[in-house]
Amino acid sequence: MSVKNYSASSIISSSWVNNIQHKSTKTRFPFLSLGTVDLLKPIRNWLDNRAISNPVIAHWICAIIPTQCPFARDVKLFGHSILHIPPLCKLNPLYNEIVGLRFRAICYLADECGEDVSSYC
Repeated sequence: MSVKNYSASSIISSSWVNNIQHKSTKTRFPFLSLGTVDLLKPIRNWLDNRAISNPVIAHWICAIIPTQCPFARDVKLFGHSILHIPPLCKLNPLYNEIVGLRFRAICYLADECGEDVSSYC
């Protein structure tokens, strides 16, 4: 093995190992964790593992979880936009899991029930 190949393989393997270690200790919201313990992990797992098998519940989920973040606003004065408030949904630590649950409900209604889901999009 040449020096070039050895250096490339050691850089790749060390960055790969470092990346795995970084991902395992990183939390999205450090104030919700105790060291490396994620306090919301059980709720995240529960939301991610929910299987949608009832059309009534699927319709309810699609109705209560909005398509777009309802907090994004443009503040206008005399017809001119003076302030833009960005969507604050990304600050919700369970945002990805909730959006995934809504997506699974829409897929269930479209694929399993054969319903038109264009009203939820």
